[in-house]
Amino acid sequence: MKHLKTVICIFALACLGSTFLPQAMAGEWNEKTIMTFNEPVELPGVTLPARSYVFELADSSSDQDIVQVFNEDESHLYATILTIPAYRMKPTDKSVVTFRERRAGSPEAIKVWFYPGKHYGEEFVCPKA
Repeated sequence: MKHLKTVICIFALACLGSTFLPQAMAGEWNEKTIMTFNEPVELPGVTLPARSYVFELADSSSDQDIVQVFNEDESHLYATILTIPAYRMKPTDKSVVTFRERRAGSPEAIKVWFYPGKHYGEEFVCPKA
């Protein structure tokens, strides 16, 4: 009887653990990140006012290099942007955003977004004017 209780407890814990596992993996897969900007920033095709935004990889079976940008509660989509992979030598434990060189007075333009712990990030490619 004691052996049966142990088996039931192990089975229950395994079921409970598998319930939470996909959620943890989903957050890592889409690289959901909340970023706050205190000045306007540019992405290809859109200038975002100063506030918080959600950046995440789009759920696409064909390509992981699609970034979507939402408002903080994810009720409004500001942009869906094709990106190209960018590489860095040393991953960090925080999200990193780099900016393009711009003329004085222009909003900062996001060049690359790196998710924590990843060597590869998403480079936002600006169309030629």
